[in-house]
Amino acid sequence: MGAFFQNQILGMKWLNELVGNLLSAMGLDTTSRIGGSVQFFIYDVIKITILLCLLIFIISYIQSFFPPERSRKIMGRFHGIGANIVGALLGTVTPFCSCSSIPIFMGFTSAGLPLGVTFSFLISSPMVDLGSLVLLMSIFGVKIAIAYVILGLVIAVIGGTLIEKLHMEDQIADFIRNSNSSVNIESPDLTVHDRLVYARDQVESTFKKVFPYILVGVGIGAIIHNWIPENWVQTVLGSRNPFSVVLATIVGVPMYADIFGTIPVAEAVLAKGALLGTILSFMMAVTTLSLPSLIMLKKAIKPKLMGTFIVICVISIIIIGYGFNAFQYIFI
Repeated sequence: MGAFFQNQILGMKWLNELVGNLLSAMGLDTTSRIGGSVQFFIYDVIKITILLCLLIFIISYIQSFFPPERSRKIMGRFHGIGANIVGALLGTVTPFCSCSSIPIFMGFTSAGLPLGVTFSFLISSPMVDLGSLVLLMSIFGVKIAIAYVILGLVIAVIGGTLIEKLHMEDQIADFIRNSNSSVNIESPDLTVHDRLVYARDQVESTFKKVFPYILVGVGIGAIIHNWIPENWVQTVLGSRNPFSVVLATIVGVPMYADIFGTIPVAEAVLAKGALLGTILSFMMAVTTLSLPSLIMLKKAIKPKLMGTFIVICVISIIIIGYGFNAFQYIFI
């Protein structure tokens, strides 16, 4: 039952066979590079789109119970590392990319929540969410997916805790520190119908934003899967390159995508022999430290805090990458 759920429900292997049969019936040789790329592209786009829409609907319904004001109240009840853990966990049921998380981070900070707690939220929100857990399970399996999410939460908690200990509250932009957002605003009670409508609207809006990155990610994955030589990938991202994790992290930072756009690329390079930790480092760097999100964040925090945030995230991601590479045999 476990293998069936992994391969046929989450992985949708039946869909891959169906796409292959249809392309063969149309006269396309799916064993060729072009045919294999077309099959990979169509199969992955359909699979990720189905999972994406279903997951966004479910997660958005859950998210409707945690509007920013209620999330702020929940986090305000905790102190110390417990507050960082709660902040990181709340990040798993909030927006799907770092650019969407930053306005909420600014609201939490202006409302007077501890700086470390808000940073734990900021790190975990784009890096680990319930959708990424299921999508990772569909491609990499349960053990890798759970390990990724747990380690992502660990980075969020450690990063927020370190920033809290450094007492860098003066590094928040003045317009946020001086805003008066401490007034409690009760969130209106929503009916089941309201929550369903909200979830539907979130599916539409998120899909419009995310789908282009899915197409780009799957397109890159199709090229890697069928056109890039396996020995080249192994040389650059495999065990023969001791700096593969550092390289993957540095390459990932300037890019802008979310977890849904990076997974097809990760799937393709893993099949070519790239090390697991290297792939996960790339995914974490892209989702957490994308250049557009850092530009947005620069408006809310000062350079010293920005540099500290980037250094903490990069070092944590690199450590986790090498750790996964060392113990890859446990997961694959």
